[in-house]
Amino acid sequence: MNGLGAETQFHVLAVDDSIIDRKLIERLLKTSSYQVTAVESGVKALEFLGLAGDEDEFSNSDSNSKCQRVEVNLIITDYSMPAITGYDLLRKIKKSTSLRDIPVVIMSSENVPSRINSCLEHGADEFFLKPVRQSDVNKLRPHLMRGQKNIPNLNKRKPVEECLSPDRIRAKLNHDLE
Repeated sequence: MNGLGAETQFHVLAVDDSIIDRKLIERLLKTSSYQVTAVESGVKALEFLGLAGDEDEFSNSDSNSKCQRVEVNLIITDYSMPAITGYDLLRKIKKSTSLRDIPVVIMSSENVPSRINSCLEHGADEFFLKPVRQSDVNKLRPHLMRGQKNIPNLNKRKPVEECLSPDRIRAKLNHDLE
């Protein structure tokens, strides 16, 4: 009856140094039936993702992430955090060959257009202003669907030639010549 089935539950990694904001986003995500892992820092997020360590270890992140059994379908992170900001976390994820396709959403209580643009230019899929609302969480599903490995990528379009049978292409070309 349902195309995705009950066995498909999206796993979201939520990263925020504020316990109040972390609990809020965790509650909103769980209300939307997402499995949630919440951590309090960018460092903890990198550890969870298997990207912790020095830059040499990071650049070879494929070997680290293969050891990890937990699949994350989306990461939502606060922008302003000590040690590793959400922006730094975004850049490390997008540099990782094994994790770069995971959608990343940045959230911040500060509405700074240059910051928002920079995050979006460096691969963030969304930028939410805090406090995050249920309507924001509802915007996550298309990103989760795109990131799901078992589901064909619905956002990729096939070339027109692939969608049309050879007869239809030939008929169109013959029609244009007349």
